[in-house]
Parts: sequence; structure tokens; C-alpha cells
Amino acid sequence: MPTPDSEDFFLPDWRQPRPLLRLLLIGLLLALALVLAGSERAWPLPISELEHSALFITGCLIWCACLLQLARRRLQGLGTRWALCIAACLILAVVALFSTVVLLCIDGRGGLAWALRNEIIAAILGGILLHYLSLSHSLRRRQQAALSARLQALQSRIRPHFLFNSMNLIAELVHSDPDKAETAIENLSQLFRATLREAVDVPLGEEIQLCQDYIDIEMLRLGARLQVRWQIDSIPDELCIPLLSLQPLIENAIYHGVEQRTQASELRISVHYDGHRVSIVVVNPMPPDSTQQRRGRGHQMALDNIRERLQARYGETAKLTTSADRELFICYLSYPYELARHA
Repeated sequence: MPTPDSEDFFLPDWRQPRPLLRLLLIGLLLALALVLAGSERAWPLPISELEHSALFITGCLIWCACLLQLARRRLQGLGTRWALCIAACLILAVVALFSTVVLLCIDGRGGLAWALRNEIIAAILGGILLHYLSLSHSLRRRQQAALSARLQALQSRIRPHFLFNSMNLIAELVHSDPDKAETAIENLSQLFRATLREAVDVPLGEEIQLCQDYIDIEMLRLGARLQVRWQIDSIPDELCIPLLSLQPLIENAIYHGVEQRTQASELRISVHYDGHRVSIVVVNPMPPDSTQQRRGRGHQMALDNIRERLQARYGETAKLTTSADRELFICYLSYPYELARHA
């Protein structure tokens, strides 16, 4: 998984296995292409020539990756243009050094013409690769900005019906039960404070507490109709989740499920962490057939927003899926999280 530091720069974190394996695969394919281009026939393959070419190219790539990784922090402080220029110079220097070593140690390699060819190939392919990485990074930053804007829209979209119902509830409790009214005001203020915060990761325990504040308000309004059962494993304090990822799921479960039923309804929320992955399940009863049309576009938009934010932050293995039958609606959220990489 990329570290937060790696997301702020166009060069990959070469300590991660995925970008390094991709680089080596590119090197092997390049070696095969060069050998085939210089051979009079494609079959049988000139295995000896392929081995020499693959060894030379992968060696250059590994040294380039190591040098770029060592210089990464300094390159980050120079700006993209200077970082691109210096990265290109490092690539050319490594290829020149390897070519010189080969010419000094191994005969029959074509002399200076072979070394010059290597430099030209390195300049062209290295430039293309660095330009691609820079463009990809710019695209990711624009996507992150768009997702951040959508998050702010989601955070500011506490449903009007919830706000009006909460204010009416507080107005009634002020006279009948001032202590409960004060608690409701505090819980409501915590919710609005969260909507005003920037799009950040927060401890999972903090997000769970925010959900509990929301549930407490709804319990005052719905009374015995809302039954909540939490099942939470031991959660490390460092375990994080994007702000307002779980609360909208619970809000949807109450609004589209529990609130539509006249009898007591149970909302089940389970949170599990196995050391590598966080799994959260929210289960609510299905509403009566006559009111199921309320589960519409706004509900799906909230789910899509949360799904996109999770995948943007934790990669494509982050999931948010739903399933339903006549009795229950189930929302399953999971994402990878390695505590050692976030310490």
C-alpha cells in the first residue's frame, strides 16, 4: 500500500513491491524487444543474447530505482520540473556507468557505438516513463481534489429532516427533561463540528463515537422503535478511517429502514480488525413494501461517495458492497490497513 508520503510525489516509492515488480517486468520486455529487433529471426530465441541484455537492463533499472529512492526527499523539495531533469540525468548516468563497465570487462559489445545506442534508448524511454509518471501524478491529484470536494459536500449534507426533527425534539425536552435536552445539544454539536472539519483520516474509535452521538439523538426521537447492537473487537488506537465514512451508513440504515417501521427494529453494527484488514458490517431491517421507494438516488450517491474515497485512500482492494432480501439490508465495508506502515 502506498504511504501518505508517496502520494505527494510523482516518483513511486520503490520500497514497495508492486512498482518494483512492474519496473523489472518492463526491463525484461524491453530486453526481449531489443534482442528480437536485432535478430534476423524470431525463433529460436537467441537465449545467450537475451540473458546478457536482460541482465544489463535490469541491473540499470535496479540501480536507477535505488538512487531515485535515496534522492527522493531532496527531489520532492525541488519542484516537479527540476526533479524530472535530475531524475533523467541520474538515469543517463547509471546507463553510462554500466555501459562503461561492460566495455571494460567484456569484449565484443560494439564499442562506443553500443554505449551511445544505450544512452539514446535510455533518454527516449526514460523521458517517456518520467513524463508518464508526472502526468499520472497530476491526474491523481486532480482526482483527489474532486473527491475532497465531494467529501465536503457529503459532510455538509446532514439531511434537513434530521436537523428539523432534532431541533423539535430539543425544544420539547427543554421543558420536560432539561438534562436530556442538554445531552442532545452536545451530541448535535459534535455532528456539526465533524461536518466542518477537513477531509482527514480519524481514529476509528473517534468515528464510532460520532456514530454513537448520532444514534443517541435518534434514540431520543424514535424511542423503543430503535434497538442498536454493537459488536466491536479490540480496536488499536492507531487504527484510522476517513472521516464520516461510517456515520452516513448508519444514518441511511435508520432513515431508510428503522424509521419506516412501526415496530421495534434492530440495527446491528459489527467492527472487526484482523491485523491486516478492517471489516465493518451494518445490518438494518427492510422497510415495508409501501415505503421502499425512499431508498433512491441520494442513498446510492452516499454509498458511491464513500466507496470512491476508500478506494482513493486505500487502493482498489477497499470495498463497499450491499445486499438485500425481503428481511434485511446489509452493507459491508472493508479496507486494508497495516499499522506498521502508518506508525
